[in-house]
Amino acid sequence: MINVGVVGASGYTGLELVKMLVTHPGFELTYLATTQGDTSIEALHPSLEGVITLRVEKADVDAVANACELVFLALPHKASMGFAKGLIEKGVKVVDLSADYRLELDTYEAHYCEHEDKAHLDESVYALIEYYREDLKKARLAAGPGCYPTATLLGILPFIPYIDTAAPLFVDAKSGVSGAGKKLSETTHFVTVNDNIFAYNPLKHRHAPEIAEKIEKIHGAKMNVNFVPHLIPATRGELISVYATLKENIDPLEVLKKHYANDKFIRIREKPVDIKSTAGTHFCDIFAAKNGNALFVNSAIDNLLRGASSQALAAANLMCGYDEGMGLPVISYIP
Repeated sequence: MINVGVVGASGYTGLELVKMLVTHPGFELTYLATTQGDTSIEALHPSLEGVITLRVEKADVDAVANACELVFLALPHKASMGFAKGLIEKGVKVVDLSADYRLELDTYEAHYCEHEDKAHLDESVYALIEYYREDLKKARLAAGPGCYPTATLLGILPFIPYIDTAAPLFVDAKSGVSGAGKKLSETTHFVTVNDNIFAYNPLKHRHAPEIAEKIEKIHGAKMNVNFVPHLIPATRGELISVYATLKENIDPLEVLKKHYANDKFIRIREKPVDIKSTAGTHFCDIFAAKNGNALFVNSAIDNLLRGASSQALAAANLMCGYDEGMGLPVISYIP
């Protein structure tokens, strides 16, 4: 058993990590922390009463290093890099769920803030599992992708060789409210969200440069990514619709089936996908169709799991020599 910890246990992604780690056959959960500390996991999350009893400490680099061989950082951007730097220097493997290590330096600083750990940024491995699996096996720092980029990239990357990369790429994205985290705001207030749907930060959202950067890194293609996210009246789940222009005649479903033939957590669907079928799981469901040279790609994930916590756990599995799928949830929340 490998000792692991979660820093940022009070949030939704922290809770999802704890839920999976409690029953994980290869990891022993030995450390939990928040920026405040001095409580218990049951007090933070009453749903865990009778499931796990463990103190939640105030996050401390030395305490993490003494208790863990690997730690998950479920913290906001900027907060993560301060912890990660000290942990890596002490030999602790880190899986970061924030944006702090997932982008190139110029991209990060243009859209977030000045980076405080440039020394380790270059060694981070982007934890989009299907594309960086072998790199993650050798990594000591994994950077979890954003939830929107995860669903978008898994859907569109197989088609980049077949589309006109000079034409704009349009991404219509819809997410459950849990993607906004636990912090209260007018936008996520029940009265605002219930029986409602709306776009936010259209064409200006920070995930657009992440999508564009990874397309270029994986395929060498510069693309104009037009990304529009929407908030929907659902707790969890994410639905992505991508629109692109084909440059050659293909069978979209056959392209997907061939590309992901060996990836057990990618399910190619014969009909448009829905968020309920992936809720509570690590699966990404993908459908695609074309009308002449117009390509439509449709993908769905659980934003808290495949979009954050279960993808982080898959990365940790690979970093520690375990099977990628160990402990990952596969049964959806249906009905």
